[in-house]
Amino acid sequence: MKRVTAFLLITGLYLAACNSGNKTNQTDSSTTTNANAPTDTSSMAANNGTDTMSKSTTPVTKDVSDFAEEAATGGLMEVELGKVAQQNATNPRVKDFGAMMEKDHSDANDQLKTLAQQKNIMLPTAPTDKQQKEIDNLSKKTGKDFDKAYMSMMLDDHKKDIKKFEKAGKDLKDDDVKSFAMKTLPTLQKHLDSAKAITGKQ
Repeated sequence: MKRVTAFLLITGLYLAACNSGNKTNQTDSSTTTNANAPTDTSSMAANNGTDTMSKSTTPVTKDVSDFAEEAATGGLMEVELGKVAQQNATNPRVKDFGAMMEKDHSDANDQLKTLAQQKNIMLPTAPTDKQQKEIDNLSKKTGKDFDKAYMSMMLDDHKKDIKKFEKAGKDLKDDDVKSFAMKTLPTLQKHLDSAKAITGKQ
């Protein structure tokens, strides 16, 4: 009787040990399976790709940055001269033209500034030394002398600007900067038409 009891006890312990081992193996197997299971990396890759694209910008070419910088300094000069015109001009039409120049070129400058930030282009924050001298010289004039000198400059400047912006719209490789140039052209043409009407010159 004692032998039977001992035998049953040993058999029970053996079976318990086997079951425990099987559970451990099953757990290990399931863990291994989960660890080696193919991971869906498509969403991670997409996120990583998006993050990379948003943080990295392809450097623009020199002609693109040169155009942006020249457009910026030109726009800054037009804004400053527009302010001077509103103070120094005698002809109400010249005063109104100056106000239009200040508003329109300020808007264009803001658009260009936003675009330049996206393209990592460092824009000048002030007119060039040559442009500043022109601003200073015109600021010393008043009355009809100012009206004549200012409108003559605006006529010449806008003829040159339109050619530069047309060339940029055709030749530049950056689509965004090209788009900016083409969208700004009608405003520049409006300024030129106004300058022609005021001066009576073509």
